[in-house]
Amino acid sequence: MRNILDFCVEVGKLKRMPRRGWVINQIKNPESIAEHIFRAAIMGWVLGGKKRGINMEKLIKIALIHDLCEVHAGDTTPYDSILPKSKKSLKALMKTWPRFSNSEKREKAANKYKKEKAGLEKLISKLPLGLKKEMRGLWLDYEKGLTPEGRFFKQADRMENFLQAYEYWKKFKNPPLAPWWLWAREFFDDPILLEFMDAMEIKFHPYKSNNEHQ
Repeated sequence: MRNILDFCVEVGKLKRMPRRGWVINQIKNPESIAEHIFRAAIMGWVLGGKKRGINMEKLIKIALIHDLCEVHAGDTTPYDSILPKSKKSLKALMKTWPRFSNSEKREKAANKYKKEKAGLEKLISKLPLGLKKEMRGLWLDYEKGLTPEGRFFKQADRMENFLQAYEYWKKFKNPPLAPWWLWAREFFDDPILLEFMDAMEIKFHPYKSNNEHQ
């Protein structure tokens, strides 16, 4: 039981760890990683319930485990390797979506995966064998899209991030939405999540077409 207690204490650190993307965007009092996990899990459950053949218990477990590695691995963004030193340049950078070559993308993805896998293994190292095996399998499912649950939640997780960007934009007029829409058009393909994205557009930006986002 002591090892489970220690695991829960470690996981609790996520309640105090701000999401790095919002820190970079200079959002005041940004959400924590734990806050993101909470709503991503809710969205995965509610939206996943509209799909046939989804194992909801598995999906919710994937949602709960997917970012726990960040206790030790930290949170990373696509901008980390190209961040400028000046605030003016940083503000300009945030209006763009970073572009990398295919080889650069593969290298960055491999490094991120390696770092986060090590973080997860450290976090779960002293848990009972069966629980450790289950958590590792769920995390790998999310990372590699091994099942319909893992593939759907990967997109639902990103949709939560997109929704948070819209909420901050509504409150602070920051972050700029143009790069988010460029990314969204490349990433989302699930019909239910595309419908949800359309609803977001109507709610937050009813009088502008997509290409007018600033």
